[in-house]
Amino acid sequence: MVFCALTNSVICKIDKSLFEKIEAEITCLGQNSDKDDFETIKKNLINPPVLSDDEFAFEATYVILAGGFSQKTAKKIFGEICAVLQNRENVSGNELFEIFKNANKTNAIAKIWNNRKTYRDKFYALKTDDEKLAFLETLPHIGKITKNHIARNLGISVVKYDIWIMRLATALAGGDCSGKLTLDENVKSACDKMFSDLQKETKLPVGLLDAVLWKACQIGLFTFKE
Repeated sequence: MVFCALTNSVICKIDKSLFEKIEAEITCLGQNSDKDDFETIKKNLINPPVLSDDEFAFEATYVILAGGFSQKTAKKIFGEICAVLQNRENVSGNELFEIFKNANKTNAIAKIWNNRKTYRDKFYALKTDDEKLAFLETLPHIGKITKNHIARNLGISVVKYDIWIMRLATALAGGDCSGKLTLDENVKSACDKMFSDLQKETKLPVGLLDAVLWKACQIGLFTFKE
């Protein structure tokens, strides 16, 4: 079951009216941001920007740093690393390691930064979203789930399939979300149905719906009960 703090009740679906209340509440609380706020995410998904080499690398850097950390922590480290990267042609992973003690991540960030023009040009040369998603998965330290995060930040409207989203969709479908979930066929189908139904009502990009519902779960507007 899904308990919604805004309605103070158990819910079986998220409709347009409830979604709008959730988005407004998150905004009122000052929680309406990942790397960017909801309005920026919406704007970029409707009219995807064409980023510079540096901007492309910054987006990849944030996603690499965000994995496993709170947004507050990720943003702090991101700012410190970007201060080093700016106005630098090349950088070493060891140099970034002095800021952030994770060699796998700092080496990946350095590789992307040092090859940012090549990566950026390859991305924008691709024609379809599927091709772009497949390419993003080949970037250093970007995997099957995190490719969806960077894709959304680059203007591709996709679902991240984060654990919070998997729990929410599974619970709304009447399934058990108390254990460890993996993105199997049933879980993915539940997620896709949740977003498809809500997108039909709201006419908003699924990438924005994903961002709002993820934040709602993360700050406790939705909780899950047996």
